[in-house]
Amino acid sequence: MLRAGIVGLPNVGKSTLFNAIVVNAKADAANFPFCTIEPNVGTVTVPDERLVVLAELSHSKQIVPTRIKFVDIAGLVKGASKGLGKGNQFLASIREVDAIVHVVRCFDDDGIIHVDGSVDPQRDIETINLELALADLTLVAARIDRIRKQARGNNKEAQAELEVLEKILPVLDAGQPARVVTLDEEEELAIKSLGLLTRKPIIYGANVSEDDLATGNAWVEQVRAIAASDGAKVVVFSAQVESELIDLSPEEQADFLGALGVEEGGLKSLIRATYDLLGLRTYLTTGEQETRAWTITAGMKAPQAAGVIHSDFERGFIRAETVSYDDLVNAGSMAAAREQGTLRSEGKEYVVQEGDVVLFRFNV
Repeated sequence: MLRAGIVGLPNVGKSTLFNAIVVNAKADAANFPFCTIEPNVGTVTVPDERLVVLAELSHSKQIVPTRIKFVDIAGLVKGASKGLGKGNQFLASIREVDAIVHVVRCFDDDGIIHVDGSVDPQRDIETINLELALADLTLVAARIDRIRKQARGNNKEAQAELEVLEKILPVLDAGQPARVVTLDEEEELAIKSLGLLTRKPIIYGANVSEDDLATGNAWVEQVRAIAASDGAKVVVFSAQVESELIDLSPEEQADFLGALGVEEGGLKSLIRATYDLLGLRTYLTTGEQETRAWTITAGMKAPQAAGVIHSDFERGFIRAETVSYDDLVNAGSMAAAREQGTLRSEGKEYVVQEGDVVLFRFNV
């Protein structure tokens, strides 16, 4: 399951966003710093209208969408890496996530205090990024001390890890994120277990007022400029709007968002940005029992994609009977797609595409 960690200063809208998008979330969105005293974890369904259409074609008994796990941690403050505030003790909770959603306050409201007294996205982003870098610095320095002796003992794995860590250490020491260091695939694997926070992809969530949701504002432009220099994504959302969408039907949500001048809510935008940032794709399976979505990485070949369902599928892979979603819908059934020649038999070298509908053949 895809995992995303939500970070930010206190009172930027993290927990309000979490409550709004995560079913049965229990985060406390009270208006004071450190209101989130435990890491809150919840999962959300990835919206995919294609599943409903395929389920109707196949007369499926159930629909199984893919899901994303969100982890909301306590607000970080300047000095968190030295023990100030409560956020630092929860950073371990997001070391295993795939991406970090950094919520940034881009609205002014005298009724909601800012921990630093004013709205300043650039300052806030620098504060959080520095604290994440310092947390990584502490981890990397301690790890170097532990493995240096092993490396001297001709331990090849320790030597490889030590070389990578010694590349990263001075970068973190300068307050920069570890992701600015270029590493090859083997070097990435050498440090993967550490879960360095500043090596993870970033999505900046610019939290705006309802009035600025469609057009953004000057603060949002600051966030976009920072993201562009960091290779990050930006999602503009309104936590307040998200909380108002909860009790509305899909039709009412569409009408409400349309009146605000936007086509989709923050959850869809956030999921789309996460998939783009991580280079993820979705393929589909459908039949009488279920219609289901599966998440894979871009460029994954058919046997590996089959392995996402079950390792036996990958080991015993024979072929993948594949048709694009659009071709299947136009044909009306798998049988009709086969007659029209759009249902193909693909082998081990086939790269699974976004929206492929696949039936894997394999030996047990």
